[in-house]
Amino acid sequence: MAGRKVLIVYAHQEPNSFNGSLKTVAVEELSKQGCSVTVSDLYAMQFEPRATRNDIVGCLHNSNEFNYAVEMTEAYKKGCLSNDLMEEQKKVQEADLLIFQFPLYWFSMPAIMKGWMDRVLVQGFAHDFPNCYDSGLLQNKLAMFSFTTGGTEEMYAKGSMSGDIRYILWPMQHGIMHFCGVKILEPHICFAPEYVSEEKRKEMLTAWAQRLKTLWKEEPINCTPEWYFN
Repeated sequence: MAGRKVLIVYAHQEPNSFNGSLKTVAVEELSKQGCSVTVSDLYAMQFEPRATRNDIVGCLHNSNEFNYAVEMTEAYKKGCLSNDLMEEQKKVQEADLLIFQFPLYWFSMPAIMKGWMDRVLVQGFAHDFPNCYDSGLLQNKLAMFSFTTGGTEEMYAKGSMSGDIRYILWPMQHGIMHFCGVKILEPHICFAPEYVSEEKRKEMLTAWAQRLKTLWKEEPINCTPEWYFN
């Protein structure tokens, strides 16, 4: 939809990967719609995933005992976060939609993307207890997790050894995004693209492009434990 702003947080080392193709399709399709699309290519940016003292510019709130969460909250209030974090927060603040594009690693997101979550979504900016979940500070934003798996769809079905794929989504969608007040769209999952034919991979990319055409008409999921575990 024209005028909407989209931030794609992308985590893959290889631009020519299938994840890279999914990212490119999203940029192209959303741009065609008149959206302003920004990409945070975490590997290309050499984004620092570690949460350290370097995230705070200037004096600490308590120099005797370092507490990362407390120091980050105070630094955010004073505008004393490192430049890379302030830049990412600005992108988040301006975005109507956040798309997280990544390969599933050990039932989760890659460490570099988790580091983005840890360092960018600080208290005071994204949440401020009791202002969380439906009253989180990033209300009126949408998020979608678009990712690839190594296993087939059957391996992530209810009753399978891996369990329902929705179990894996609970900490990412609910524990991070919904905690910050963001409304969640149905995830887009490409199962085992590495093990299917080139024709099937093209079909996956076409399906992604088709979904993006009507994305703004979608309703968010019901962000309750029932969506994940029933």
